[in-house]
Amino acid sequence: MDTLSDILVTGIGATLVMDLWCLARGPLLGQAFPNYALVGRWVAHMRHGRFRHAAIARAEAVSGEAVMGWSVHYLTGIAFAALLLTLLGTDWLRHPTLLPALAFGIATTAAPFLLMQPGMGAGIAASRTPDPRAARLQSLVTHAVFGLGLYLAGWATHFPGLR
Repeated sequence: MDTLSDILVTGIGATLVMDLWCLARGPLLGQAFPNYALVGRWVAHMRHGRFRHAAIARAEAVSGEAVMGWSVHYLTGIAFAALLLTLLGTDWLRHPTLLPALAFGIATTAAPFLLMQPGMGAGIAASRTPDPRAARLQSLVTHAVFGLGLYLAGWATHFPGLR
């Protein structure tokens, strides 16, 4: 197994599963798809020393923020896959199991709760949003789906011709 390609397939695959869930939850639950351009805007402002915003949507727009946001989104998924494989070992890919991947996916909710949401103006664990409990639940479910995606993508690394 080539570890780097396994990490890429697992991270990209898990992030894609999460994005497919976000597309499906629109018609199913009436929840909007995440605006990754705002993530790109947040990251772009960091190069000027601005890490926190009262409301990222009101911050000055940045050229290429959508591409940057989507790139950060997928690079984060890849980084999380690398961390999962560091914690579980690459042997996990030979026989992926759901529970560790699901638990890890849920644990990754710490990133938006403690970094992204506060930095973008939503407060710790979405405390400054109109309905913090709904936002928290949405984050938890989405990251659980990411964990499911880690499992499915890890399993897919064994399909001949997939890589």
